[in-house]
Amino acid sequence: MNEEVGTVSIPRLVIAGIHSNCGKTTIARGLMAALVKRGFVVQPFKVGPDFIDPSHHTRICGRISRNLDPVMMGEQTVRETFINTCKGADIAVIEGVMGMFDGLDGTTEGSTAHIARLLHAPVILVIPVKGMSGSVHAMAEGFSRYDPDVIVSGVILNMVGSPRHKTILQARKSVEQLGYIPVTRDLEIGSRHLGLVMGEELHVPEGLASMLEEHADVSRLITIARTATPLLKTEDNGSVHTGSVHIAVASDPAFCFYYQDNLDKLKRFGAELIFFSPMSDDLPEADLIYLGGGYPELHAPALESGPCRNQIRTAAEDGMPIYAECGGLMYLGRGVNTDAGSARWAGVLPVEAFMEKRFQALGYTIGESIGGPSVAPAGTPIRGHEFHYSRLDPDQDARFAITLSRGTGIMDGRDGIFVENCMGSYTHAYFSDDMTVGLIRAALNYKDKRA
Repeated sequence: MNEEVGTVSIPRLVIAGIHSNCGKTTIARGLMAALVKRGFVVQPFKVGPDFIDPSHHTRICGRISRNLDPVMMGEQTVRETFINTCKGADIAVIEGVMGMFDGLDGTTEGSTAHIARLLHAPVILVIPVKGMSGSVHAMAEGFSRYDPDVIVSGVILNMVGSPRHKTILQARKSVEQLGYIPVTRDLEIGSRHLGLVMGEELHVPEGLASMLEEHADVSRLITIARTATPLLKTEDNGSVHTGSVHIAVASDPAFCFYYQDNLDKLKRFGAELIFFSPMSDDLPEADLIYLGGGYPELHAPALESGPCRNQIRTAAEDGMPIYAECGGLMYLGRGVNTDAGSARWAGVLPVEAFMEKRFQALGYTIGESIGGPSVAPAGTPIRGHEFHYSRLDPDQDARFAITLSRGTGIMDGRDGIFVENCMGSYTHAYFSDDMTVGLIRAALNYKDKRA
């Protein structure tokens, strides 16, 4: 990353697709692996709120992949996150989401194109060409001309059937073709009900880098990345020390959905993070517990028998603040019911969880805390995302701390069920400064109480 007065120059590419499941994840991963193999320090990014693709990027690149989502973060935070986390990197690779122009409510807000415009990043468009020949040119030209502020620098054609098919696709091309990827099912990632398998669970496939090197012009892609114009520098926020506290963060295969920016912000505001596994560890000494989302239903017996189950309930009864999201919310409830049976969990919140066959909510959430638990002071803005296959059956007198202007929440646009200082929501929140300060202050109050 080269720096001049007032600007930073970061070679970068956006890997976009014409629609979901067109192969952009495989190609983005392949490009990252090829660049790493060539000796580049690669900073990966993912457009949108997804947790799973970034875990694969991180595994490949050895640098934590960051989400770039203007809906949750705002445009300025997207720029700041991109510039600040590219420090020390040679090149940035940004994997898009859905189709290139697919954004919020039929607009381009939050889309891959939105990020490309914000970051003045060249776009490489992935087009699956199975059953297609000359029509690929109409597709490529249409996408490249649709928005003059988005620079489509070339296309990579996926699912090329044969050498003859490749020759036919090259005829009469007007948009530069940078790769011809054959069907590569052995490099695809397995999936389950919340999406793909997490990166921590898989080895990086041996053929990932060689697939891109053999079937795409990696050197040309690097050259295009270097054409990206310099970006204006953002202010370094530095440390904002609200108070010294210890936060216990659940981290294991059951609880693995966290935005790295949230964790970094907690540390910047004065928290020391202590990671632990509710499946096998004792609850560490802390001033607040943070339970993220993940796959607790796949580890229900281990969570039922783990020492943390009773320790978390005891801590809650003692007044310790607890903040939980989605899977963490479920775990704070009485238990979960699946086709394989049921399990009893912490019993802090008055809810019972049931796993369903199809997703119960999917999309962005926007709301505000109306007060109640110390972790969510009244007036705290909430922005995030919800995606879950579970539903909750709360007690009739259950209390909710969050009202949503957008999203489903736990029920009827209400989220953030709470008891005393413990709150769980279906929203995976991207922390605002106000939300971070609320969490730190809740931890400080508990710490002072125990002193």
